[in-house]
Amino acid sequence: MLLAVDIGNTNTVIAFMEGGRVAASYRVSTRAERTADEYGMILSGFLRLAGFAAADAEGVIIASVVPKAMHSFRAAVIRYLSVEPMVVGPGVRTGVDIRLDDPRSLGADCLADCVGAHEVYGGPLLVADFGTATTFNYVDARGAIRSGLITLGIDTGAKALWSQTAQLSEVEITKPGTILATGTKDAMQAGIYYNFLGGMERIILQFRKEVAEDFRVIVTGGLGRIFASETDLIDEYDPQLIFKGMAVIYRRTMQARAEGAAGSAGTTGLVRRK
Repeated sequence: MLLAVDIGNTNTVIAFMEGGRVAASYRVSTRAERTADEYGMILSGFLRLAGFAAADAEGVIIASVVPKAMHSFRAAVIRYLSVEPMVVGPGVRTGVDIRLDDPRSLGADCLADCVGAHEVYGGPLLVADFGTATTFNYVDARGAIRSGLITLGIDTGAKALWSQTAQLSEVEITKPGTILATGTKDAMQAGIYYNFLGGMERIILQFRKEVAEDFRVIVTGGLGRIFASETDLIDEYDPQLIFKGMAVIYRRTMQARAEGAAGSAGTTGLVRRK
Protein backbone atom coordinates (compact mmCIF):
# COMPACT_ATOMS: atom_id res chain seq x y z
CA MET A 1 0.00 0.00 0.00
CA LEU A 2 1.22 3.50 -0.88
CA LEU A 3 0.03 6.36 1.29
CA ALA A 4 -0.40 9.56 -0.76
CA VAL A 5 -1.12 12.85 1.00
CA ASP A 6 -2.29 16.08 -0.64
CA ILE A 7 -1.88 19.00 1.79
CA GLY A 8 -3.88 21.84 0.26
CA ASN A 9 -4.66 25.33 1.48
CA THR A 10 -8.14 24.35 2.66
CA ASN A 11 -8.15 20.56 3.02
CA THR A 12 -5.71 17.70 3.44
CA VAL A 13 -6.67 14.52 1.60
CA ILE A 14 -5.13 11.21 2.64
CA ALA A 15 -5.35 8.39 0.09
CA PHE A 16 -4.46 4.73 0.45
CA MET A 17 -3.36 3.35 -2.92
CA GLU A 18 -3.06 -0.22 -4.12
CA GLY A 19 -1.90 -1.10 -7.63
CA GLY A 20 -2.07 2.53 -8.76
CA ARG A 21 -5.71 2.97 -7.71
CA VAL A 22 -7.18 4.71 -4.68
CA ALA A 23 -8.54 2.05 -2.31
CA ALA A 24 -9.79 4.62 0.22
CA SER A 25 -9.43 8.34 0.87
CA TYR A 26 -10.26 10.72 3.70
CA ARG A 27 -10.39 14.51 4.00
CA VAL A 28 -9.61 16.78 6.96
CA SER A 29 -9.20 20.53 7.22
CA THR A 30 -5.64 21.81 6.84
CA ARG A 31 -4.36 23.44 10.03
CA ALA A 32 -0.74 24.48 10.25
CA GLU A 33 -0.88 24.55 14.07
CA ARG A 34 -1.58 20.82 14.42
CA THR A 35 1.14 18.88 16.23
CA ALA A 36 2.85 15.73 14.99
CA ASP A 37 0.89 13.68 17.52
CA GLU A 38 -2.41 15.12 16.31
CA TYR A 39 -1.53 14.22 12.73
CA GLY A 40 -0.36 10.82 13.97
CA MET A 41 -3.72 10.11 15.59
CA ILE A 42 -5.47 11.17 12.38
CA LEU A 43 -3.29 8.85 10.30
CA SER A 44 -3.76 5.96 12.72
CA GLY A 45 -7.53 6.38 12.70
CA PHE A 46 -7.75 6.48 8.92
CA LEU A 47 -5.49 3.43 8.63
CA ARG A 48 -7.92 1.47 10.79
CA LEU A 49 -10.94 2.74 8.84
CA ALA A 50 -9.33 1.69 5.57
CA GLY A 51 -8.47 -1.76 6.94
CA PHE A 52 -4.70 -1.28 6.93
CA ALA A 53 -1.94 -1.43 9.53
CA ALA A 54 1.08 0.84 9.73
CA ALA A 55 3.27 -2.04 8.57
CA ASP A 56 1.30 -2.24 5.31
CA ALA A 57 2.71 1.09 4.12
CA GLU A 58 5.31 0.45 1.41
CA GLY A 59 5.96 4.17 1.30
CA VAL A 60 4.52 7.64 1.80
CA ILE A 61 4.51 10.52 -0.67
CA ILE A 62 3.36 14.05 0.16
CA ALA A 63 2.40 16.95 -2.11
CA SER A 64 2.03 20.13 -0.09
CA VAL A 65 1.37 23.79 -0.84
CA VAL A 66 1.36 24.65 2.89
CA PRO A 67 4.98 24.68 4.13
CA LYS A 68 3.95 25.37 7.74
CA ALA A 69 2.05 22.08 7.91
CA MET A 70 4.89 19.99 6.50
CA HIS A 71 7.15 19.78 9.57
CA SER A 72 4.48 18.28 11.84
CA PHE A 73 3.04 15.99 9.18
CA ARG A 74 6.46 14.64 8.18
CA ALA A 75 7.29 14.05 11.84
CA ALA A 76 3.99 12.20 12.31
CA VAL A 77 4.72 9.88 9.37
CA ILE A 78 8.18 9.04 10.71
CA ARG A 79 6.97 8.52 14.29
CA TYR A 80 3.75 6.59 13.64
CA LEU A 81 4.56 4.74 10.40
CA SER A 82 8.36 4.42 10.69
CA VAL A 83 8.68 5.65 7.09
CA GLU A 84 10.67 8.59 5.71
CA PRO A 85 8.15 10.28 3.40
CA MET A 86 8.97 11.34 -0.14
CA VAL A 87 8.05 14.97 -0.79
CA VAL A 88 7.03 16.16 -4.26
CA GLY A 89 9.61 18.79 -5.13
CA PRO A 90 13.29 19.08 -6.08
CA GLY A 91 14.99 15.71 -6.30
CA VAL A 92 12.03 13.57 -7.36
CA ARG A 93 11.64 12.02 -10.83
CA THR A 94 8.49 13.19 -12.56
CA GLY A 95 9.05 12.30 -16.21
CA VAL A 96 7.88 15.77 -17.25
CA ASP A 97 9.86 18.86 -18.19
CA ILE A 98 8.81 22.14 -16.55
CA ARG A 99 9.31 24.86 -19.18
CA LEU A 100 8.30 27.82 -16.99
CA ASP A 101 10.37 30.90 -16.13
CA ASP A 102 10.84 29.57 -12.60
CA PRO A 103 10.17 25.80 -12.46
CA ARG A 104 10.25 25.88 -8.65
CA SER A 105 7.23 28.19 -8.65
CA LEU A 106 4.95 25.39 -9.89
CA GLY A 107 2.94 24.05 -6.98
CA ALA A 108 3.45 20.42 -5.97
CA ASP A 109 -0.26 19.77 -6.53
CA CYS A 110 -0.17 21.17 -10.07
CA LEU A 111 2.96 19.16 -10.84
CA ALA A 112 1.36 15.92 -9.64
CA ASP A 113 -1.81 16.73 -11.60
CA CYS A 114 0.18 17.19 -14.80
CA VAL A 115 2.20 14.01 -14.26
CA GLY A 116 -0.95 11.99 -13.64
CA ALA A 117 -2.78 13.50 -16.59
CA HIS A 118 0.05 12.86 -19.04
CA GLU A 119 0.51 9.31 -17.75
CA VAL A 120 -3.19 8.43 -18.03
CA TYR A 121 -4.40 10.52 -20.97
CA GLY A 122 -1.26 11.25 -23.00
CA GLY A 123 -0.92 14.71 -24.50
CA PRO A 124 -1.23 17.48 -25.36
CA LEU A 125 -3.46 18.50 -22.46
CA LEU A 126 -4.87 21.44 -20.57
CA VAL A 127 -5.06 20.35 -16.93
CA ALA A 128 -7.43 22.34 -14.70
CA ASP A 129 -7.59 21.94 -10.92
CA PHE A 130 -10.60 23.50 -9.14
CA GLY A 131 -9.40 23.99 -5.58
CA THR A 132 -8.89 26.94 -3.23
CA ALA A 133 -7.33 28.52 -6.31
CA THR A 134 -8.23 27.44 -9.83
CA THR A 135 -5.22 26.54 -11.96
CA PHE A 136 -4.79 25.71 -15.63
CA ASN A 137 -1.54 24.14 -16.88
CA TYR A 138 -0.75 23.29 -20.49
CA VAL A 139 1.20 20.07 -21.11
CA ASP A 140 2.45 19.33 -24.62
CA ALA A 141 2.61 15.94 -26.35
CA ARG A 142 6.12 15.23 -25.00
CA GLY A 143 5.09 15.88 -21.42
CA ALA A 144 6.55 19.39 -21.09
CA ILE A 145 4.60 21.85 -18.94
CA ARG A 146 4.62 24.94 -21.13
CA SER A 147 2.43 27.47 -19.35
CA GLY A 148 0.15 28.00 -16.40
CA LEU A 149 -2.69 30.22 -15.28
CA ILE A 150 -3.90 30.92 -11.73
CA THR A 151 -7.21 32.48 -10.81
CA LEU A 152 -9.72 32.55 -7.96
CA GLY A 153 -11.26 29.32 -6.81
CA ILE A 154 -15.03 29.33 -6.94
CA ASP A 155 -15.30 28.78 -3.19
CA THR A 156 -12.75 31.53 -2.50
CA GLY A 157 -14.61 33.99 -4.70
CA ALA A 158 -17.96 33.10 -3.19
CA LYS A 159 -16.65 33.58 0.35
CA ALA A 160 -15.36 37.02 -0.61
CA LEU A 161 -18.86 37.91 -1.81
CA TRP A 162 -20.71 37.13 1.40
CA SER A 163 -17.92 38.14 3.78
CA GLN A 164 -17.70 41.65 2.28
CA THR A 165 -21.43 42.32 1.97
CA ALA A 166 -23.45 42.86 5.14
CA GLN A 167 -26.79 41.61 3.80
CA LEU A 168 -25.65 38.56 1.84
CA SER A 169 -25.36 35.25 3.65
CA GLU A 170 -23.48 32.08 2.74
CA VAL A 171 -25.07 29.85 0.10
CA GLU A 172 -24.32 26.39 -1.24
CA ILE A 173 -22.27 26.36 -4.42
CA THR A 174 -24.34 24.34 -6.84
CA LYS A 175 -25.98 24.55 -10.23
CA PRO A 176 -29.19 26.61 -9.94
CA GLY A 177 -32.48 25.45 -11.38
CA THR A 178 -32.68 28.60 -13.47
CA ILE A 179 -30.83 31.83 -14.09
CA LEU A 180 -34.16 33.68 -13.70
CA ALA A 181 -33.72 34.14 -9.96
CA THR A 182 -36.44 35.79 -7.88
CA GLY A 183 -34.80 35.61 -4.45
CA THR A 184 -31.48 36.63 -2.93
CA LYS A 185 -30.25 33.07 -2.35
CA ASP A 186 -31.15 31.97 -5.89
CA ALA A 187 -29.63 35.15 -7.31
CA MET A 188 -26.32 34.47 -5.55
CA GLN A 189 -26.21 30.83 -6.60
CA ALA A 190 -26.98 31.65 -10.23
CA GLY A 191 -24.50 34.52 -10.29
CA ILE A 192 -21.66 32.53 -8.76
CA TYR A 193 -22.28 29.46 -10.91
CA TYR A 194 -22.65 31.10 -14.30
CA ASN A 195 -19.92 33.67 -13.68
CA PHE A 196 -17.43 30.90 -12.93
CA LEU A 197 -18.67 28.62 -15.73
CA GLY A 198 -18.40 31.42 -18.27
CA GLY A 199 -14.94 32.45 -17.08
CA MET A 200 -13.70 28.88 -17.23
CA GLU A 201 -15.01 28.42 -20.76
CA ARG A 202 -13.43 31.68 -21.88
CA ILE A 203 -10.05 30.61 -20.49
CA ILE A 204 -10.21 27.29 -22.34
CA LEU A 205 -11.19 29.04 -25.58
CA GLN A 206 -8.31 31.48 -25.21
CA PHE A 207 -5.86 28.60 -24.77
CA ARG A 208 -7.29 27.05 -27.93
CA LYS A 209 -6.83 30.35 -29.75
CA GLU A 210 -3.18 30.75 -28.74
CA VAL A 211 -1.96 27.14 -28.77
CA ALA A 212 -1.01 25.84 -32.21
CA GLU A 213 -2.24 22.27 -31.65
CA ASP A 214 -5.39 20.51 -30.55
CA PHE A 215 -5.54 19.31 -26.95
CA ARG A 216 -7.80 17.59 -24.44
CA VAL A 217 -9.08 19.30 -21.30
CA ILE A 218 -8.75 17.29 -18.07
CA VAL A 219 -10.39 18.67 -14.93
CA THR A 220 -9.83 17.66 -11.31
CA GLY A 221 -10.55 19.10 -7.86
CA GLY A 222 -13.66 18.77 -5.72
CA LEU A 223 -15.62 21.57 -7.35
CA GLY A 224 -14.78 20.39 -10.85
CA ARG A 225 -17.64 17.92 -10.71
CA ILE A 226 -20.16 20.79 -10.69
CA PHE A 227 -19.11 21.92 -14.15
CA ALA A 228 -17.74 18.82 -15.87
CA SER A 229 -21.09 17.74 -17.30
CA GLU A 230 -22.26 21.27 -18.11
CA THR A 231 -19.89 22.18 -20.93
CA ASP A 232 -18.59 20.47 -24.05
CA LEU A 233 -15.19 22.08 -23.49
CA ILE A 234 -14.23 19.59 -20.76
CA ASP A 235 -13.19 16.13 -21.95
CA GLU A 236 -12.60 14.31 -18.66
CA TYR A 237 -13.26 14.88 -14.96
CA ASP A 238 -10.84 12.87 -12.81
CA PRO A 239 -11.17 13.52 -9.06
CA GLN A 240 -8.22 11.22 -8.25
CA LEU A 241 -5.79 12.75 -10.73
CA ILE A 242 -3.33 14.10 -8.17
CA PHE A 243 -2.96 10.70 -6.50
CA LYS A 244 -2.39 8.97 -9.82
CA GLY A 245 0.37 11.49 -10.48
CA MET A 246 1.88 11.01 -7.03
CA ALA A 247 1.96 7.24 -7.53
CA VAL A 248 3.82 7.74 -10.83
CA ILE A 249 6.31 10.12 -9.20
CA TYR A 250 6.89 7.67 -6.34
CA ARG A 251 7.47 4.76 -8.72
CA ARG A 252 9.82 6.69 -11.01
CA THR A 253 11.82 8.13 -8.13
CA MET A 254 12.22 4.77 -6.39
CA GLN A 255 13.26 3.17 -9.68
CA ALA A 256 15.85 5.89 -10.29
CA ARG A 257 17.22 5.47 -6.76
CA ALA A 258 17.48 1.70 -7.21
CA GLU A 259 19.28 2.12 -10.53
CA GLY A 260 21.60 4.69 -8.98
CA ALA A 261 22.41 2.38 -6.08
CA ALA A 262 23.05 -0.52 -8.46
CA GLY A 263 25.31 1.68 -10.59
CA SER A 264 27.24 2.83 -7.55
CA ALA A 265 27.69 -0.74 -6.37
CA GLY A 266 28.93 -1.78 -9.81
CA THR A 267 31.36 1.12 -9.97
CA THR A 268 32.63 0.37 -6.49
CA GLY A 269 33.19 -3.23 -7.47
CA LEU A 270 35.24 -2.22 -10.50
CA VAL A 271 37.40 0.05 -8.41
CA ARG A 272 38.06 -2.67 -5.87
CA ARG A 273 39.03 -5.17 -8.54
CA LYS A 274 41.60 -2.70 -9.84
